[in-house]
Amino acid sequence: MVAQKVGVSEATVSRVLNGKPGVSEATREAVLTALDVLGYERPTRLRGERARLVGLVLPELQNPIFPAFGEVVGGALAQQGFTALLCTSSAGGVSEAAYVDLLLQQQVSGAIFAGGLYTEADASHEHYRLLRTRKLPTVLVNAAVDGLAFPQVSCDDEVAVEQAFGHLRALGHRRIGLLLGPADHVPSRRKLASFRTASGGSADPEMVQHAMFSLESGQAAMLRLLDRGVTGVICASDPLALGAIRAVRRRGMSVPGDVSVIGYDDSALMTCVDPALTTVRQPIEAMGRAAVDLLVHQIEGSRVGTAELLYEPELVVRASTAQVRSD
Repeated sequence: MVAQKVGVSEATVSRVLNGKPGVSEATREAVLTALDVLGYERPTRLRGERARLVGLVLPELQNPIFPAFGEVVGGALAQQGFTALLCTSSAGGVSEAAYVDLLLQQQVSGAIFAGGLYTEADASHEHYRLLRTRKLPTVLVNAAVDGLAFPQVSCDDEVAVEQAFGHLRALGHRRIGLLLGPADHVPSRRKLASFRTASGGSADPEMVQHAMFSLESGQAAMLRLLDRGVTGVICASDPLALGAIRAVRRRGMSVPGDVSVIGYDDSALMTCVDPALTTVRQPIEAMGRAAVDLLVHQIEGSRVGTAELLYEPELVVRASTAQVRSD
């Protein structure tokens, strides 16, 4: 019917609908206009605009901070007329690169990443460069490797460690350990740099341990710190801190009686664990809304700078830290 109305062959209509070459611009426009007049829906790639979907790519959902962040971003996107398309990468599951291909195929309006492979210096970053090539509006949440040139929204990792370290020192602790994520993890590198500065540049390397971001890995790393005689530890996530508490108890010691523990994120239910966790709170409400604002500005065609927006964390003191025990 479309071919008859325009006066061209079915093959020509097929070439237009499939984006094939060999059709003049005038004929292409005539075919698309005929689709509209006859009430047919144009293929997505020919509608002249992207779908009002935004990819929200998270590394996991086990750490409560990521579902909480997703809720903030999803709500802020809805207020702007967009729908979040949740993509969660996991070991053995769909990779982040595969999700990028899927999002591009779905003609999404943009993408927001939180805690993705851009935070890992040794990971592949080719799929981010593909996003740059395809000019898809994108925002990264928390510290990225250099050279990606996307807008970034981050919690200030250096200030977070300054606050935690100062709290432990004020409680009389001198044997302070640091429990971080993998060695190539950019936010962990920032925390390590701050820890060294807070220690006066004399931080003992044996007081720093790296782990995967899980309770079990945190427990194993904390056992090594206990062998070094730590009385207080700063952890790079709340699950790592819970693993540290478990390790202390496995040694027949108590938190905070023998060892004080500080987490990072202030994720859900940290007031309900025993003891309630002292932690550094990420301002995820402000960060999530800032990420959405940066994305929408890009979608609307505004130029957005790539300077990193740093948000101030807040130390939340609860029951897992106490005055150092005097011998």
